[in-house]
Amino acid sequence: MKGTGAGMELYRKKEECCGCGACGDICPVGAIRMAMDGEGFLYPEIDEKKCIKCGKCERTCPIREASHGGDASHGKPGKAENSYFGIRARDRNLRLASSSGGMFPLLADYVLRRQGVVYGAAFDQHMRVAHREAGGREELEALKRTKYVQSDLTGTYGRIRQRLAEGRWVLFVGTPCQAHALRRFLGKTWPKLIVADLVCYGAPSPGIWASYVKWLERKRGGRMTAFSFRDKRAGDNGHTCAYVVDGKEYAGNLNSDMFCRMYFTDYIIRPSCHACGYCTVDRDSDFTLGDFWGIEKVRPDMDDGLGTSMVILHTDLAREIWEEMKGEADWFPCGREDVLQPRLKGPTPAVAGRDRFMGLYRRLPFGLFVDWFRLNLSWRELQRRLTGGRGGK
Repeated sequence: MKGTGAGMELYRKKEECCGCGACGDICPVGAIRMAMDGEGFLYPEIDEKKCIKCGKCERTCPIREASHGGDASHGKPGKAENSYFGIRARDRNLRLASSSGGMFPLLADYVLRRQGVVYGAAFDQHMRVAHREAGGREELEALKRTKYVQSDLTGTYGRIRQRLAEGRWVLFVGTPCQAHALRRFLGKTWPKLIVADLVCYGAPSPGIWASYVKWLERKRGGRMTAFSFRDKRAGDNGHTCAYVVDGKEYAGNLNSDMFCRMYFTDYIIRPSCHACGYCTVDRDSDFTLGDFWGIEKVRPDMDDGLGTSMVILHTDLAREIWEEMKGEADWFPCGREDVLQPRLKGPTPAVAGRDRFMGLYRRLPFGLFVDWFRLNLSWRELQRRLTGGRGGK
């Protein structure tokens, strides 16, 4: 286990590290770096020669905290009783460019109108997913829509603190562990910080995603420049998947995409996600955002195939912002039971066969690995293909 050094211990087993990276950003001497393991996930490594044993990394870690709910000494704003809503942006284009009902761009616009900045996950030029700052509507486009890949936040926490110190409004959107890590990193309440976390199924492997991108590029003979996990062109609540290689688009059903199939069969989820303590309606964020599961039962008149957002307000700040922006949306109040979905009740269970899956990922050429997953090839057939059809022991 490499998350130790000079007396510091960040985790003993991988279920105890969510990969938020806050420990690296808080380190005053740069003794911690995030390194990828054999499953493609990032974990902290401590340089014993640099470590000064200040303990900031241990105190900042959200997973080490006894209660996942946070506390006032670590930047949690005034709490309020949860309020639950279903919402759809009235601007159809906002909904089409979003994974759900458009709540994120509405929140982002609230901040941008106040000369603030927005932080969310985006693809870079190599199709790697990392958190990025958007200071305008054009930059915001890259942050819209779900990315089914764990985002790299290296350097993000420090940049957010700098923006807040400048007196800027900041909206941060991420997974609940990332949102909680930001609260702990900042250590105090900032009146212009808005934290929105997501209903998270689990964080998929960035390393496997990188392998998948390269495989698709070889298959299509070009460079990938865009990928949409939740395209709404079919009016099916975002169940179309599409990507672009050398200017040509390829699209199909979400469940036919091999990376998505690996994700939704639970093979490529980070180990800590199976023990996640944030799978509840009670969070220390301001807003919780997600798809409104079961909208066709709760409010069938709102189910037009273009998505509806489920929104939970947790704080007084969230209530104030909601009162200012709700006129831009069609919405309805609802109860706790109306919004409950599996990941608000408990974490995604670990799947049987995950160790074998990851073992073959490390061992096989990626194209053959995809064939194994798609066709469930026998070990004998894998050996035959590895040896070019010549057989082998």
